[in-house]
Amino acid sequence: MSEPVETADETVVSLTKAAAEEVANMRKNDPESGDKPLRVYVEQGGCSGMQYGMTFDEIRDGDLVREFHGVQLIIDAFSADYLKGTVVDFSEDLNDHGFKITNPNAKTSCGCGKSFEA
Repeated sequence: MSEPVETADETVVSLTKAAAEEVANMRKNDPESGDKPLRVYVEQGGCSGMQYGMTFDEIRDGDLVREFHGVQLIIDAFSADYLKGTVVDFSEDLNDHGFKITNPNAKTSCGCGKSFEA
């Protein structure tokens, strides 16, 4: 498993090798992403109250920064509170294709896996 993004005493997010490889593939197909880090975040919305997001972005003051398998990952302080212990993976299975976010803080999740209630 990969090294997690950490605060002083807690693990925040881990990015698996499969997820890092998919991010690298996305960069090849999107020249505008350049060398920007991958931001993993949460925001209000979705059918369960909060939703996950990922985008290539610039590092901002207060961001947690870590590198996984050659991919730099950033998380803002607000999102870190909701993402402690989260694992971001990628699956190429025919029936379960895409990024998979496993969040131990989610009390409930919607069927699509993109939103949750904390």
